Amino acid sequence: MAVTEGRADLAAVRGTDAGALLSHPPVPPAREGPGRPPFADFRAYLDYLERARRDPDAYWAEIASELEWMAPWARVRTGDLPDFKYFVGGLTNVSVNCIDRHLRQGRKNKAAIVWEGEPGDRRVWTYQMLHDETCRVANALRQAGVGKGDVVAVYLPNLPETFAVVHACYRIGAIYNVIFSGFSADAVRSRLLDSRARLVITADATYRRGRVIPLKRTLDEALDGLDFVERVVVVRRAGIEVPMAAGRDVPYDEFVRGMPARCEPEPLEANEPGFIIYTSGTTARPKGLVHAGAGFLVGAYANVKWSLNLQDDDVYWCTADVGWLTFPIFALVGGLAHGATHVVYEGALDYPSPGRFYEVAERYRVNKIFTAPTALRMLSRYGPDWPRRYDLSALELIALVGEPLDPETWYWVRRHVGDGRVEINNTYGQTETGTAWISGVAGVTPARPGSCGLPLFGYQAEVVDEQGRPVPPGTTGYLLITAPFPCLARTIWGDHQRYLDTYFSRFPGRYFTGDAAVYGDDGHFWVLGRVDDVINVAGHRLSTMELESALINHPLVAEAAVVGVPDAIKGTVPVAFVVLKSGVEAPAGVEDQLKEEIARRISPIARPARVYVVDAMPKTRSGKIMRRLLREAVAEGRITGDTTALEDPEVLERIVRAVGPAGAPAGGQHQGERQRGA
Repeated sequence: MAVTEGRADLAAVRGTDAGALLSHPPVPPAREGPGRPPFADFRAYLDYLERARRDPDAYWAEIASELEWMAPWARVRTGDLPDFKYFVGGLTNVSVNCIDRHLRQGRKNKAAIVWEGEPGDRRVWTYQMLHDETCRVANALRQAGVGKGDVVAVYLPNLPETFAVVHACYRIGAIYNVIFSGFSADAVRSRLLDSRARLVITADATYRRGRVIPLKRTLDEALDGLDFVERVVVVRRAGIEVPMAAGRDVPYDEFVRGMPARCEPEPLEANEPGFIIYTSGTTARPKGLVHAGAGFLVGAYANVKWSLNLQDDDVYWCTADVGWLTFPIFALVGGLAHGATHVVYEGALDYPSPGRFYEVAERYRVNKIFTAPTALRMLSRYGPDWPRRYDLSALELIALVGEPLDPETWYWVRRHVGDGRVEINNTYGQTETGTAWISGVAGVTPARPGSCGLPLFGYQAEVVDEQGRPVPPGTTGYLLITAPFPCLARTIWGDHQRYLDTYFSRFPGRYFTGDAAVYGDDGHFWVLGRVDDVINVAGHRLSTMELESALINHPLVAEAAVVGVPDAIKGTVPVAFVVLKSGVEAPAGVEDQLKEEIARRISPIARPARVYVVDAMPKTRSGKIMRRLLREAVAEGRITGDTTALEDPEVLERIVRAVGPAGAPAGGQHQGERQRGA
C-alpha cells in the first residue's frame, strides 16, 4: 500500500483493456442491506453524496459530532493540501471514544474481543474488561516515565493485550508505533532507530503454521547496542523461556500488577500525532507515516460506518495482522469506535487445513468479515467443497482491501462462499490515506465485480494524464486526491521534506497515490496497481496486472504473479508464476498453454519468457505476494533480500529449486534489480 518515491510513467498501464474491466454489469446488494441500511434508498444515498461533495467540511463535522469531545473545535478545517488541520482546538481522546463511551451506552458486559489462538486456545474480553486492562497498562506506562509525545513501540501479534496496549498509549497521549511481528531484527532495528522509542512491548513468541516464532529473541538482536530503549515489556504468549535483561526487561503481568483499573484520559488536540506506521519506499530507509490521533479516529469511524455498516448485534472478524494499517482502521480504532464484537485470530487462515477460515466463521456465527483479495483467491484455489462443509448461514458481508480483486474470484466467492446472497464490498486505500476511501456503502450501492466502488463521502479524487489534466471515463490515468481529509498522514516522522517530495511534488497541490486507475460512467473506480509495476519489453510497456488477469482467466489457474527480469536483448522480459487450482495436476505442455493464453488475450509481445508452476506464492501475513523475491529467484537464482515478512519461508525455498540456477530466461549477465519493498 505504499507510494513509490520518484517519477512515475503513465505509459506503463496504457495497454490495459479498460473496456474489459468495465464490462461486468452492476450487482445490487443481495438483501436489504447487512442489518439496517444507512439510507432509505439509492436516491437518498445520492443526495447525501452530493451534499458531502458540495461541502466536505460540513460532512466531516457531522461525522465528528457522532463522537465524544472534551472541548469543541474552533474551526472545522484550516489550510489545504499539503498543509492542513481539522477540528482545530478540539480536545478528545481516542481511547474514550473506543471504550469508555460504550460503557456509558450499556455495552460494558458486551464481548469486545473474542480471541482464538492458532493452537485453539480462546479468551473473551468484554468492553469493561478491555477498559480495566487499558487503564492498568496506561498507569504502568506513566509509572515507567512514559508521557505525552513519547514513542512506544508495539511489537506484538494479534492478542487481546495488543488492544489494551494501543489504547493505553492513546489514553496518556503517547505515540505508538506498531511493528509487524514477522519483521526481521534488522527491520525492527531500523524502525526503532528512526522513531527513538523509549519503551517496547513485545511477546515471548507467537504461533504461525504450527511453528513458534520467537519475538523476544528477535527483539533482543534488534536492540543490541541501542541505549535509548529504557524498558522492554514481555507478554507471556507461548510460555517459552526467554532471556530478560536485568533492569530493562519485565514480564507484562508484573508490569501491570497492582495498577488501578481507572486512569484519567489525556485531553488531546485533534491534530496531535497519534501513531507512526512504517511503509516501504524506493530507498532502503522506510517511511514513518504520522497520523493525527483524532483525525484518524474520525476517518476510521466513518470508513467502518459506510463500508461495513456495523450494527450492535454484529459479530465481526477482521483477518488482518495488527502490524498492517488494515487492522487499526477496521478493528483497533474504527471497529471499536462502533462498539463491535471482534473476532481476533492469531494464526494462518488455512492452517492446519483449508477449513480453518470457515471453521472460525461458523464457530462464532460471524456475519461480517474484512479480509484481503489474496485470502479469497486462496480459498477459491482449495475449491468449493470446503465451504460446503460448514454452516455459513450467518454471513452477510465480506469486505476487503489491499490489492486488485479479479472478477473471477468475486464471482467464485459470491457463488460458493456466499451462496449467491453475501454482499462483497471491494475497497481501495493506502497506509498514507488512513482509510479505504474508495468503497461501496454496505447494503446500498451496487457492486461492479473487480471494481473498488465509488469514492466515499468527504473524499475528492480525479484521474489525470501526464500533464495533470482530468481524463474522461474509460481512460486510464493517474489517481489523485484533490482535497484534504482528516485521516490523511500529516508528515513523515523526522523528514517533512520527504513527505512533500514523495506525495506532492509530481502534482503540486494534489496528493499523488502512485496508482493508475480508470473509472466508468457510473463513477465506479478500478485501481489497476502501481504505475511502476510495469514491464518494458522491446519498447512495449505492459501492465503486470493485465498479464496476471489473463492468466487467472485460464480455467486451470488459481493465482498468478508476473515479474520483469533483465534480458540482454529485449531489455526486460516477463516471467510468470502460477498456482493451479486445488486438485488439478499440471498437464503436459501447461507452460506453453499459459504463454499462449497471454499472447491470445493481450498480444504476442506479452508472451512470457518462462512460466513456472509452483505450489504456493511467497506472501506476507497480510496476503500480499512478494514479487520482489520472485524477481530475485529468476534473475539471480537465489534470494539475497530480506525474507522475514514471509508467512511461510519454505515456499520460497521450493520456488528457488523450481527456477534453478539457470532460471534466467535469456542470455547475458543479469543484474539484480533494486525494487520497492513488498
